[in-house]
Amino acid sequence: MVWCVTFSNRAGKAAKNLPKNIKVLLDTLALEIEKEGPYRDDWPNYGPLKRSGSVPSDAYHCHIKNGRPTYVVCWQIESKNLKKIEVFYVGTHENAPY
Repeated sequence: MVWCVTFSNRAGKAAKNLPKNIKVLLDTLALEIEKEGPYRDDWPNYGPLKRSGSVPSDAYHCHIKNGRPTYVVCWQIESKNLKKIEVFYVGTHENAPY
């Protein structure tokens, strides 16, 4: 079964404003998550995030572009049974919620 990947309002708006080459990387990551699930250890700096005020539980992140600036994607597993994932942050590392 395929995972359903959605974007929060904030992440969706940020994704529209990404440079074209970064948007292609984001789309590639989203497709991989849909097909293979949320555990993407084949992307740079992939790892779980600790729950905090701005980070939900069962959240993960990875870098889709290293260097200056570094672009980050953060997502959470909303439901393992229903296979639902929400991307809650897309943008530069400096503004990441962790």
